[in-house]
Amino acid sequence: MSRRTSATLAGLSRRDRAILRAVAEGRCTISAAFGAPLTVDGYAISDQFTVARLRKAGLITTRGPRALLTHQGLELLQAA
Repeated sequence: MSRRTSATLAGLSRRDRAILRAVAEGRCTISAAFGAPLTVDGYAISDQFTVARLRKAGLITTRGPRALLTHQGLELLQAA
């Protein structure tokens, strides 16, 4: 585990880890609309700030409408 990963791991909340797990399981999409709302199993996540923070941190990304974990996101999830 890299130094950056261990430092970032300490800042992950339970909600962050739950979202990362759902993304890893292929259950999420992110809209191209303003605010990029994330849906899990078709239900919108009401905390768009968490999603924006995870994207800005480089933990999740998109390919089309699908939400995907980045390498760093996968590494953090496995360490959590």
